[in-house]
Amino acid sequence: MLISTEIGSAAKIIGEERAVELIAKAGFDAWDFSMFEMCNYDWGSQCLLENNHPLSGNEYLSFAHKLKQIGLDNGIVCNQSHAPFPTSCAAIRSYYKRAIECTAEAGGKICIIHPDNNKNAEENAEMYLELLPFAKDCGVKIATENMWNWNDEKDEAAPAACSDPVSFNAHLDAVNDDFFVACLDIGHAEMRGLGTNAPEMIKALGNRLQALHIHDNDLWHDSHQIPMSMGIDFAAVVKALKEINYQGYFTLESDRYLNGYTPDNIFEGIKNLAAADKKLADMFKNA
Repeated sequence: MLISTEIGSAAKIIGEERAVELIAKAGFDAWDFSMFEMCNYDWGSQCLLENNHPLSGNEYLSFAHKLKQIGLDNGIVCNQSHAPFPTSCAAIRSYYKRAIECTAEAGGKICIIHPDNNKNAEENAEMYLELLPFAKDCGVKIATENMWNWNDEKDEAAPAACSDPVSFNAHLDAVNDDFFVACLDIGHAEMRGLGTNAPEMIKALGNRLQALHIHDNDLWHDSHQIPMSMGIDFAAVVKALKEINYQGYFTLESDRYLNGYTPDNIFEGIKNLAAADKKLADMFKNA
């Protein structure tokens, strides 16, 4: 079982180029192309702000190719990517073909694009069906992901698009295409209030599950911490993945774990992430 991790959290501290290099040196097999910097979204005004990141400019493909080459020079590949969000913002949706294009240029095979939290399967299918011909031309699959809202009164997660097995499979059924697959966010599936758990979601998705976002939480909040540091039963998660004969990468999205690290010590944090992911891969192998 091959292991991977997102580059976004490390890139905030040392930049994408160095992040890919250190992820390789830490022992990961692949890197997950975080493209959140493609759009500088202001959650207060709910609009895009000025952005000077290379992914937002005219040389976005050159930047993606540069990261690919750094990975290859260090012995790893890009396995998947994550497009910017929230999908509810029309301006961000206008960048989704760019995200798919960058995925292909970097060598990735799957681009995770969030559904709109508050739209049903048929409504979200309209967006995905519009993007799929372009994605196929690029040789990139699109993956949707299980989302969550928040109930302030109950102080817990509330249902959203793909947040339970019925909704997730309904989204996949509404598009019904081999290039449209599932990315299960393990942490999201374990949040209190959603009435499900990761093993249940894994078994319900079966061979439609082709990508993962792995992180730990307290079974309540979206903590995005290193696996086996909080409350999720990863033995049960790995057992369920083994039961469905999961064929994809073990990709971490423990992006809050590196908070507080500096350029001087971030490699230690990345090595800790790799060690945790390797442990999961070994658990899968021996399950």
